[in-house]
Parts: sequence; C-alpha cells; structure tokens
Amino acid sequence: MAKFKKKKSAPTPDPEDSKKESIKEENNEIPETESSVSSNDNLEPVESQDEKSEKDKKLDRLFWLRVGCAVIAGTLATFLFEDIEGEERRWASIVFMIIVFIGTIFVAKSMKIQLPSSDRKKIVMQGIGSYIFIYLFVWILTYTIVHAGTITKGITSPIS
Repeated sequence: MAKFKKKKSAPTPDPEDSKKESIKEENNEIPETESSVSSNDNLEPVESQDEKSEKDKKLDRLFWLRVGCAVIAGTLATFLFEDIEGEERRWASIVFMIIVFIGTIFVAKSMKIQLPSSDRKKIVMQGIGSYIFIYLFVWILTYTIVHAGTITKGITSPIS
C-alpha cells in the first residue's frame, strides 16, 4: 500500500468568523467592471451619452421612415398592380415591398449611423417586422376599400 502524507493546514475557523471576514472583504474589494477593463484592445470603445442618444435618435428616425414607407408603398401597391390578375399581382406586390425595403437600407446607410461593428445588422433589422406587417395590412385594407363595391354578396347558387 502506498503511504500518503497528510497535508497540514491551518484549522478551519468557526462559521461565524468566516461570515464576519467575508463582510469585511466585500467592503474592501472593488469588483472589476467593464469600464476598468476597457483598456483591452479587443473590447469596443465606451460611448458617451451624446453619441448614444444621437445613435438612438437616428435608429428611431429609421424605424419611423420604414413605417411611413410601408404605409405609402402598401397604398401604392393597390393601384400600381391593378392591371395584373391573380397570383402575379401578389408576387409583384411582394417584390415591390422588397425593393422599397432595400431602398430604405440605402437611405439608412446615407444617414451615417455610427454603430459598432457588432451592431451593423441593426441597419437592416431595425423595424423590419413592423415594415412587413404594416405594408401587408395597408395593402389589404386599401385593396378591400377600393374593391368593396365590386365584391359580390355571398355565394351565388346555380339553383334558383
């Protein structure tokens, strides 16, 4: 059998003593925060409040620009594709929606929103869900209002 040497260590203090020491240690130690680590080159630079509020204002402006474009484009889609029938009208409207959205991406890039490299997708993703659903809602609503008089009342039966 192998013999193991026992490690000699200081005796374990009472549980009450450890609580008192941990309270003293908590008060004396200052935890490391992100701002104290910001000297590391791998981390993003810390933004000032002015830069952050300017960025937020531009992102809000982009959101509302897309909402407005969705309302206008949804209304236009009702009238632009009036001559197209059936399934082609639907696909033409969806392609039109995508083209208008890509146009808003170019407008967003011209706004020169200062975003860190990790948030570059915000230019594309900001308000995309609202844009799609508002476009579809306005398109269906205006189409229904314009064609309300031409819709037949119920199913006509061949047997009279």
